[in-house]
Amino acid sequence: MAIWIVDRALIVVVLCLFSAMLVECRVRHYKFNVVLKNTTRLCATKPIVTVNGQFPGPTIVAREDDTILVKVVNHVKYNVSVHWHGVRQIRTGWSDGPAYITQCPIQPGQTYLYNFTLTGQRGTLLWHAHILWLRATVHGAIVILPKLGVPYPFPKPHKETVVVLGEWWKSDVEAVINQALKSGLASNVSDAHTINGYPGPVQGCNSQKLFNLPVEQGKKYMLRIINAALNEELFFKIAGHHLTVVEVDATYVKPFKTDAIVIAPGQTTNVILEANIKSTGKYLVVVSPFMDAPIPVDNATGLATVRYLNASPSALTTTLTAPPPINATQVADTFSNSLRGLNSKEYPVKVPQSVDHSLLFAVGLGVNPCSTCVNGSRVVADINNVTFVMPTISLLQAHYFNTSGVFTADFPANPPVSFNYTGNQVSNFQTTKGTRVYKLPYNATVQLVLQDTAMLTPENHPFHLHGFNFFVVGKGLGNYNPKKDPKKFNLVDPVERNTVAVPSGGWTAIRFRADNPGVWFLHCHLEIHTTWGLKMAFLVENGVGPNETLLPPPKDFPKC
Repeated sequence: MAIWIVDRALIVVVLCLFSAMLVECRVRHYKFNVVLKNTTRLCATKPIVTVNGQFPGPTIVAREDDTILVKVVNHVKYNVSVHWHGVRQIRTGWSDGPAYITQCPIQPGQTYLYNFTLTGQRGTLLWHAHILWLRATVHGAIVILPKLGVPYPFPKPHKETVVVLGEWWKSDVEAVINQALKSGLASNVSDAHTINGYPGPVQGCNSQKLFNLPVEQGKKYMLRIINAALNEELFFKIAGHHLTVVEVDATYVKPFKTDAIVIAPGQTTNVILEANIKSTGKYLVVVSPFMDAPIPVDNATGLATVRYLNASPSALTTTLTAPPPINATQVADTFSNSLRGLNSKEYPVKVPQSVDHSLLFAVGLGVNPCSTCVNGSRVVADINNVTFVMPTISLLQAHYFNTSGVFTADFPANPPVSFNYTGNQVSNFQTTKGTRVYKLPYNATVQLVLQDTAMLTPENHPFHLHGFNFFVVGKGLGNYNPKKDPKKFNLVDPVERNTVAVPSGGWTAIRFRADNPGVWFLHCHLEIHTTWGLKMAFLVENGVGPNETLLPPPKDFPKC
């Protein structure tokens, strides 16, 4: 069945006083019990870590400017933390979630109350575990409806449904990454792709359940599509139907039609599906990987169906479709190049027109010595030749309490040595290690160019910035040219996101305003690359007055 979006009965309504006016706002309470659940997929059963025994986890439903309280209770043997991916967390970095960046993890048997407000946000986001590889099964949707009485900037759909895309391993996921770290090599790829938790029929397991979306002919449906996969960008396609894209990463875009979307881990895309086929029946939904570099991926295609409810039983044949080729760069580029901010009177695009800090981050892979590894070396990842080392207490704690020896505020603004980033291989693949952050004054404007490199191999990297949205002002292939390329930047209606793909052998330029005090994680959202060290953090200083100052930590803040 489809997961239809409804307001929940557990909502607690309170009244708030703003500007001497009495207005209704809502505080929405949720309880996340992190528990093991025996789950059967691919004709085999294994225990997985879940929230409330659900996979995917429960959907959080709220409205713009609501406050969310989520009590997380850890009933498993692992340390746990939960990230509310894409939520701005204005002055509430203590609730952002990445372990050892903004909090110590919730230890077994312990609880923590996440408390944050959805300030000025509406659309689809996601939540997921942000420690180890637990987010493989610990994830779910965040649906932020517009304020009461505020319409969508497009015709209201008949119904809405959440579509969560993921990966499934037959093996225990923590054992998969632990084996990779022990060997110093890459991890095994997943065994299937899932749609709302189900892969559909696969070779050797034809009885496998699949997700079915019921529709009525002549009506429109909004699909809130989320990529919760660990390591793969994905194509999504429905046989016989076009999709109209209306939103990405909880920001409205100029609507456009497409046969297929491409969506990176951590990204969300809202599309309108019009059930306008006269020859009713069932239509295949396919989810498949996108990879245009020589990197092993899971080739399995996740399957689901769209079923017309008014079709007679004799008409229930399934119309098939083939997914795009795995290396369909043109399909992916056409999709991403079509994204433009809505830039209407109600939803303007406020891209910074000037820049205070201009940064160039060269991203890629490296090889460091490892005496216990298989080949005497370990694959690592780095930004500007720095492989990030996780601290033993959170960076935000160290910053707030002025604790020395935890990090240094000297992350390089540029690569230490300029070279032909996407050209010939260099002879030295070794990286430096450090827990280094880049410091920004409050309200500074930042231009960040993320430059892929050919170190070991060029590869597409989906980068996620915590605490901010940013504007994707440009991208290209080859090496970024600081003299020529900015002339082609879109400073009028660039798409606004929280996660963006850096193309294989190319670069992406983003701009944002550092108007949120705290410590904010920037990392590749391919989990294997984050594990290897493809991450850093921005430290944004307080501004002037209480509204520009980080709030103090809560009393129940977890201890390391």
